[in-house]
Amino acid sequence: MAVILAAGASRRFGATDKRLARLPSGRTLLAATLATASVVFPRLWVVLREDDDPVALGLAPDTPILRAHRAADGLGASLADAFAALCSDPSLSRAPAAAVLLGDMPGIAPETLAALRDAAGPGRIVRPRHAGRPGHPVLFGRDVWAELAALDGDEGARRAIAHHRDCSHEIGVDDPGIHLDIDAPDDLTALWREDRV
Repeated sequence: MAVILAAGASRRFGATDKRLARLPSGRTLLAATLATASVVFPRLWVVLREDDDPVALGLAPDTPILRAHRAADGLGASLADAFAALCSDPSLSRAPAAAVLLGDMPGIAPETLAALRDAAGPGRIVRPRHAGRPGHPVLFGRDVWAELAALDGDEGARRAIAHHRDCSHEIGVDDPGIHLDIDAPDDLTALWREDRV
């Protein structure tokens, strides 16, 4: 299963909602990320702000949505809201792990997602490594979910990963897409030049 974080304010992108930015493929940024994730993770949720309209963002009406009530407080708070909802869902009581993807990273290869999924487990944190540094997404075993549900602020899950070094694993991948996020219009321009997504 996977959680796609798409509740950020994206201030560096300017006045335009970057989730609706068009990629060379014709898809929007968020739709492309969702499409790639759904190839490997048949069960997934998109994390949105409370006032977001999923249909206006190009999502299908039946897309499972988790609302980040504290999205304005930062990435960690959005992540916490999402995992609090997952922890309280009885249908997920046997789910071994959840992948956390960022909604602005459309270039991750499905093969990378599959390799991470296959290495996941309840007591493991798994993330990819390319060119000597780790990237996204990160798969969190169920044993860590309660800790993620207690996060706050904008730090994200770095503290949780550091706290569980003994069960954190990195998988080498030949995939520069694990580092490619679209933060500013120039990043999108570069994508168009390379026609990568």
